[in-house]
Amino acid sequence: MTITPLMPVYPRCGVRPVRGEGAYLFGEDGQQYLDFASGIAVNALGHGHPHLTKAIADQAATLMHVSNLYGSPQGEHLAQRLVAKTFADTVFFTNSGAEAVECAIKTARRYHFANGNPERHTLITFDTAFHGRTLGTISATNQAKMRDGFEPLLPGFAYAKFNDLEGALALIDDHTAGFLVEPIQGEGGIRQASPEFLQGLRKACDEHGLLLVLDEVQCGYGRTGKLFAHELYGITPDIMSVAKGIGGGFPLGACLATEEAAKGMVAGTHGSTYGGNPLGMAAGEAVLDVILEDGFLEHVATMGDRLRQGLEQMIPNHDHLFDSVRGTGLMLGLKLKSDSRAFVAFARDHHNLLLVAAGENVIRILPPLVIDESHIAECIDKLSTAARVYVPAADD
Repeated sequence: MTITPLMPVYPRCGVRPVRGEGAYLFGEDGQQYLDFASGIAVNALGHGHPHLTKAIADQAATLMHVSNLYGSPQGEHLAQRLVAKTFADTVFFTNSGAEAVECAIKTARRYHFANGNPERHTLITFDTAFHGRTLGTISATNQAKMRDGFEPLLPGFAYAKFNDLEGALALIDDHTAGFLVEPIQGEGGIRQASPEFLQGLRKACDEHGLLLVLDEVQCGYGRTGKLFAHELYGITPDIMSVAKGIGGGFPLGACLATEEAAKGMVAGTHGSTYGGNPLGMAAGEAVLDVILEDGFLEHVATMGDRLRQGLEQMIPNHDHLFDSVRGTGLMLGLKLKSDSRAFVAFARDHHNLLLVAAGENVIRILPPLVIDESHIAECIDKLSTAARVYVPAADD
């Protein structure tokens, strides 16, 4: 037998974490790493946050799981808190971001079905998007690297260029249900929607009776210095999927919707065995407690500005390698003039700095939201030291 016990779908590196503390991970060999990847924007409170770990431990000792056939005081309470802080009137809890997006897609289609327009089932999505790895969510993207070998994919999607409002509007027809879009594309290379683009999509939805579905799985939950990224644009969606930071490391996601958008989601139309279980709700409550503390989001915005300034000041010293900074808050991208994946591996293996590669030769810098200036200084120092000795491959 040559296949590994863990299905070999990840090109796993040599870092093997066994413990985390704040902004640091520790490998089984004792190596310490500065974690500016945060499990790809998941560990919003860092590793081992006392409020989060206590909430999970206390709940685990009390009640971990019951069927959604019963009442859920835990789920009802967290849902009400989210409703009170967002555009939404109702919430469905999931176990992952992909499931949250799947729920959003179903909610959008069911809305038009409930209105007597079942032919309005197509969502317009955008190039270089990433919405998950299920058949539904890979069908919502036009990236061959995620689709190849999995055909036939699901119908019901049309594809436009990101930030091309005119191109997106040109795709609207009698079958259009709405738009599915990330305000800031993460895997696509920290590509930020322009205000004109996102506001234009909102206006088109209002004019044509369509739904604006936002995927804030990566850019939501305080990552930009706002609770949700769409707040930066002065608009609200009809449906929104969130995950990653919502559980601070516990598998949790959610689909939020207005009462109107969710009108078709009646009993029997959707479900989840584990979604919204008491243990997940305890994690979600704890994360929300911290993120909603006075000054927390302001701290994220301040640290984001400091990190951006540090990166921009560093670039001229290594302009053979680094090109520019993009993104907002603590969702930043450092664009390289060569292969970003190779540099991410070099920084990890030789300088104990954990980052995440993305499209367009961009490095994603996604630290825990609780970092301070010392962590930023350490990150910039490690980046600069790595850049001084890094030699790009000849074909980069």
